Amino acid sequence: MTAMDSTFAALLARMQELKDLSGVIGLATWDQETYLPRKAEEARGEQLSTLQGLYHERLVDPRLGELLSNATPGDADQRAMMLRLSEERDRQLKVPGRLVRELAQVQSQGLAAWKRAREAKDTRLFFPVLARLLELRREQADALGHDGERYDALLEAYEPGMRVARLMPVLEALAAKLTPMVAAVTARPPPADPFAGKTFDPEAQWRFTMGLLPALGFDLEAGRQDRSVHPFTGGTHPFDVRLTTRINPATPLPAIFGTIHEAGHGLYEQGFAPPHHRTPLAAAPSMGLHESQSRLWENVVGRSRGFWSHFYPSLQRAFPAELGSTSLDVFVGAVNRVERSLIRVEADELTYNLHIVLRTQLELSLLRGQLEVKDLEAAWNEKSRVLLGRTPAHPAEGVLQDIHWSSGELGYFPTYALGNLYAASLFAAARRQLPGLEDAIARGELSVLREWLREKVHAQGYRLRAEELVTQVTGRGLTDEDFLASMRARHQL
Repeated sequence: MTAMDSTFAALLARMQELKDLSGVIGLATWDQETYLPRKAEEARGEQLSTLQGLYHERLVDPRLGELLSNATPGDADQRAMMLRLSEERDRQLKVPGRLVRELAQVQSQGLAAWKRAREAKDTRLFFPVLARLLELRREQADALGHDGERYDALLEAYEPGMRVARLMPVLEALAAKLTPMVAAVTARPPPADPFAGKTFDPEAQWRFTMGLLPALGFDLEAGRQDRSVHPFTGGTHPFDVRLTTRINPATPLPAIFGTIHEAGHGLYEQGFAPPHHRTPLAAAPSMGLHESQSRLWENVVGRSRGFWSHFYPSLQRAFPAELGSTSLDVFVGAVNRVERSLIRVEADELTYNLHIVLRTQLELSLLRGQLEVKDLEAAWNEKSRVLLGRTPAHPAEGVLQDIHWSSGELGYFPTYALGNLYAASLFAAARRQLPGLEDAIARGELSVLREWLREKVHAQGYRLRAEELVTQVTGRGLTDEDFLASMRARHQL
């Protein structure tokens, strides 16, 4: 091995160490949201503060900088690894270790406070911690640097290269196009509701979702599913991917679509190329692209008639008394029902992006100092009335419904909308490149699409920026045209 080779080998060892440490942080965070005893909340906050501090120290270590300066990559993948690590390191060099540790601790406090506030439907139990998280995120944004728009600095962590100046026109133009479409569909007589007045056994729901996972291609020997207040995906490694879902006895849809959504994330995590494991390339280029995978499986595939022509008989067998006499057409109509609902994670495709616009506008106002935390609930309720035509009856179906602000994740919400747009474009490309794709889905042969996505998206890891990768696969970058076309087709507009 040459001197240059040995330098890169030393750098690779550092990359692997950082990836391992990140995995342990992910595992501790997953446990915090699933099985952690309530009395352990403070201890876990301290543990995460220590771990996040250690990760930051290792990342900004001058010796790592020397290795990055002196190592010579042997191929394009190694160059990409070095670039991604350099980008992350340069960003974190600007943030004091004290701030990293304090953020980790207050994030843990925020999660515990949010859970209690949501259960009690009382914002007073959460808003003081949220106010502190907002202060810390402003400090972080200023440390990272920006051109007058703090949101840009935080958005960079989730959607590298995206800026408010480009983002908001995309979101607001999308909302303007969707509003009349929502009005047109909701003016029609609503489809039948086959779930009204019925109870769906939680354990039967659980068994059905556990059966869906291997059918989708999620490897249960390299991952697992559990239950949480808010569905999410986490884990430590492509061979240890953790999903969660939530169950509502009144309807099986939240559990089913929660599982399909998180399985989309899980398939991405399990699909990174083995040579990239324990390196910076075993990552999505952006959360928008990651969300494209969950939204593609949840909505484009999971709400299609073809998908349910195969899986609905199994659901009927799981609930013979509740759904045995309900036709496939009635069920698919209910799955695709458009209504002005309050809960984002249960919203239909057509109204979902309006929820994202609501949250993004509020985040911007908070960071700009135009809105104070004490006024957040009233601002939320007013925007909900304007954008969704509904006003929450209590905070749990309004400002407290999402988990993201409990950890100060300002800048994450827009990635859901970007993911919807990317998902539609990727599926349109798959249809062009895979003749008979929809027939295969109707036969339950989901591997056709999954393997295409694995080759085109998952295995690419973080070689390219998100929009560059989408352009490579579809022939064009970020656009709402494919998404709007799919909505017009599905809802006969």
